[in-house]
Amino acid sequence: MTVRGDDVCLILVAILFPPAAAFLIAGCSCDLLINICLTCLGYLPGHLHAFWLIYRKMKADEEFGQGGYIYIGNGQYGPSQGAFVDTPYGQSPYAPTGPPPAGAPANQYGAAPPVQNYGATR
Repeated sequence: MTVRGDDVCLILVAILFPPAAAFLIAGCSCDLLINICLTCLGYLPGHLHAFWLIYRKMKADEEFGQGGYIYIGNGQYGPSQGAFVDTPYGQSPYAPTGPPPAGAPANQYGAAPPVQNYGATR
């Protein structure tokens, strides 16, 4: 696992103030709230959580390439191309690859679902 310059900066920020590192990695998400609570409970738990987030980011750099991923949440990353494709279960952060299987619903592969107007006029 290679450590780049931005990872070193994140580690330094995590040493000084763990919630700031969590914010830089995850943005304003549940991970930030978890890190703030862990830091309030004790400085060491906040550090461990921040270092875990940095570790997961470094693994995503290796797996998807630099900048080739998006943060999904809970320390998980997905590929950035074709993000948030409609599926029968809602929006998925993973884009399907390859041709659709026989009998697959059309909206799973990027087609917009039908819009209902409910009597509204244009």
